[in-house]
Amino acid sequence: MKRNRTPILLQPDPSRVVIRPFELHNRERIAKIIGRVFSLSERRARDQAKRLLDEFGDRHTNPRAIFLDRFNQVKEFLLTDMPMTEDRKLLIGGYFLQEYALEAAALFNPSIVPHPDQSGLTQGELRYIMSLRATGEGHISSITFRTGRIDAQGRVTVDPASPLVNSGTVEADPSYDRALFLRKLHELGLDTPWSREIMEELEDSFTLLQLEAVVLRALARNRFSPAIERENADALLSLARANYELDFNPTGDLSERVIFPYSSTETRGIEDARFVHFEEEDGQSIYYATYTAYNGHAFLPQLLATKNFCEFSINTLNGPEVQNKGMALFPRKINGRYAMISRQDNENVYLMYSNMLHFWYEKTLLLRPTFPWEYVQLGNCGSPIETSEGWLLLTHGVGFMRKYAIGAVLLDLDDPSRVIGRLKRPLLAPDAREREGYVPNVVYSCGALVHAGRLILPYALSDQCTSFATFDLEELLTELKQAGNPR
Repeated sequence: MKRNRTPILLQPDPSRVVIRPFELHNRERIAKIIGRVFSLSERRARDQAKRLLDEFGDRHTNPRAIFLDRFNQVKEFLLTDMPMTEDRKLLIGGYFLQEYALEAAALFNPSIVPHPDQSGLTQGELRYIMSLRATGEGHISSITFRTGRIDAQGRVTVDPASPLVNSGTVEADPSYDRALFLRKLHELGLDTPWSREIMEELEDSFTLLQLEAVVLRALARNRFSPAIERENADALLSLARANYELDFNPTGDLSERVIFPYSSTETRGIEDARFVHFEEEDGQSIYYATYTAYNGHAFLPQLLATKNFCEFSINTLNGPEVQNKGMALFPRKINGRYAMISRQDNENVYLMYSNMLHFWYEKTLLLRPTFPWEYVQLGNCGSPIETSEGWLLLTHGVGFMRKYAIGAVLLDLDDPSRVIGRLKRPLLAPDAREREGYVPNVVYSCGALVHAGRLILPYALSDQCTSFATFDLEELLTELKQAGNPR
């Protein structure tokens, strides 16, 4: 099969920086820094504030508002209520912020979906959105975006990325459905007498601030063991904060938006988002992405939803089969149920069904490592793609020397548990150019799409940068049908 590797190479750019809090946990040290700023004369404070804005202002959108917001977060450490100038507030805010080069180390593991806006294109063109895993200092990962076009001949172009980066605004007081929240507590083993007492005080719909108030009152009552109460409170609030809303300015370029770790489940990174354009049964559509939240100790599958890539809803996935990495949602329901590809055991690929998008209880074995290039483990490379011949599932296999390659499987449209065909050799394996990088000998993808009779596959090179390959779809499907099921 002919593999058309494009010359496109998206490399990490250390100049793309986002403002993040500079966290100091020593209260005395924080107070000392603020005291030093107060020791400046008004003139020196004004000069330093101007220098701050001159040096960093053109690197960020609306930096003045960011500095003032950070001041409001640390003003509890002020020793006086005396009024102060805006220049001094800006300066204090600036001392407790830092720039973070979100993709300084790597820009990899892409997925691709059609853009919600297909206006202004020539005949046969498709506008796309590509998500990428950006990794910076401390190996913290986030989700960033690029846009581009695919023409009627399947040729790919990528739009230039904006030099500005914006991490959006997390809704201050999100709301929750009490019945759904109770179900999540039960699934996570947090359904205790203490947590049930908390939930009984809440309405059918409640907000984060209301939950925090009820938790504080319960802690003050001190009816249970203080250590157990504190542990339960932390777990309850962590669950709530793992479900949040994130908004971006709709006028900014999409490449400026970055989904940066926010909740306690994500503190060490948001990894490998697998985006899919999901068609609802009523004809409406929404974009979902499964991703892996990592806090330095445990991996937790999460679900992201958006209709416009401006407003994002992030929620936990629940149920006994929500385990490990690499879950990928089918782009529509199958026989009235949600369907997912998964890998719970670090080795095999499974098929899952559920009546509820956020709860998963069952799995069936779909694929096991069968060929030498996948003897170590199998996984998916994104959501299955619907074709006239069946569901095209891209896989990754790991062979000797931890070499990653991308494979392809064809599943029955009505019964995806039935394997129609499976390539015996990789669809794409690292060539000489692709095997050198941060993690050698790896090609990997989190999702592809079909356009103009071609499979458009964005893929990562050695966990460092990203390129594209394209394949003739009819040729691929023919080869899959001829290969058959090796079982």
